[in-house]
Amino acid sequence: MSARLRVLIVDDARLARRELRTLLEALPWVECVGEADDVPAARAAIARLHPDLLLLDVQMPSGSGFDVLDGLECVPAVVFVTAYDQYAVQAFDANALDYLVKPVAAERLHAALEKARERVRHPATAAPATTAREKLGAEDQVFLREGERCWFVALGEISRVVVDGNYARLWFRDQNALLARSLSALEARLEPALFFRANRNTLVNLRMVRAVEPSIADGYELTLKDGSRVEVSRRQARELRERLAL
Repeated sequence: MSARLRVLIVDDARLARRELRTLLEALPWVECVGEADDVPAARAAIARLHPDLLLLDVQMPSGSGFDVLDGLECVPAVVFVTAYDQYAVQAFDANALDYLVKPVAAERLHAALEKARERVRHPATAAPATTAREKLGAEDQVFLREGERCWFVALGEISRVVVDGNYARLWFRDQNALLARSLSALEARLEPALFFRANRNTLVNLRMVRAVEPSIADGYELTLKDGSRVEVSRRQARELRERLAL
């Protein structure tokens, strides 16, 4: 993170963006790196600018704030800013830092920005977005969405990733959600020291392995901290032994 908190404003209303920018200008430790007025522009700006924090409207003509986050490889910290308080429960279920209702009071915004600064300073809790094509590590977070439920999840919290049709299902915190990416695409972006391809259908977080037992056909059976069991194929057994020095 830079010395200043880098903020991207996403709101379809020009006056709302101007109001937020004016409030941010009063804080010398905050830098507004850009604005976006719809979902496609916001996603492009995130990819280009890599902000530390999004001030994100929920309801826009081109989609929702949740649509902005859906499918991003790595998600910045998020504070939702909206005129509609009925989205608050969904926002906090997603583990947003804060939820501000318009018109935004300077004191409430300042408090939310302080939360964001603290979060970004301590990436073990949540990390800012990484630059394109870097490997994603345990502290990077992804946004997951299944129906009306949403989550921000640090990759280190994910115990396993399993093929689900053309996509991948991620298991975390005794829950699971579908991510619209193939297992191979995810494997290419994840830090190999963290995630291991146990078999054709499963990636395993090695930090979540509680026990390793020999299995049939010279493979292994892994018991994870959540109690789930994963078979390691014979083909992958040698690599596992090297990874874990068995």
